[in-house]
Amino acid sequence: MARRLTPVGLEFTESAPLRLVFAREVAAPPRAVFRALAEDVAGWPEWFSAVTAVRPTDGGAGREVRLRGGAWMRETILAADPDEVYAYRVDETNAPGVRALVEEWRLTPSGTGGTRVQWTFAADGAAAFRMGLRLGRAGLGRAFRDAVSALDRRIATNSRDSKAS
Repeated sequence: MARRLTPVGLEFTESAPLRLVFAREVAAPPRAVFRALAEDVAGWPEWFSAVTAVRPTDGGAGREVRLRGGAWMRETILAADPDEVYAYRVDETNAPGVRALVEEWRLTPSGTGGTRVQWTFAADGAAAFRMGLRLGRAGLGRAFRDAVSALDRRIATNSRDSKAS
């Protein structure tokens, strides 16, 4: 059953009752990471194993995301700055217990020419939902690390392939 979530803004990443923040450095430069996040939305299942499909909606102002296990979300893009951040709010989902959800991918150049990728998962929901996320924090962190590592490999491979052509 679909449910509408509370329409929060980007500031929710700082004020949410539950904030999970994970970070990892990758070799790819910020612009390449941004392109993979914001412009190649259909490519997300190639590097984020929890995602089975993503398609842009509303002329690129939103996304529809399908996850393993049958969960789906309709989202609105809140920020898309190639030098800094990509963020979206979940507007509608079939996931139980969630009231508000924003995900922010903050991109900071590293000293080595790569990117520090920080993912903030900001949420509100029923007590059971919040407790489940807290208990699942380690798994979400592992999923993030695996996804960002796979994304870095994908960017490197695509870069090599485009140079070879």
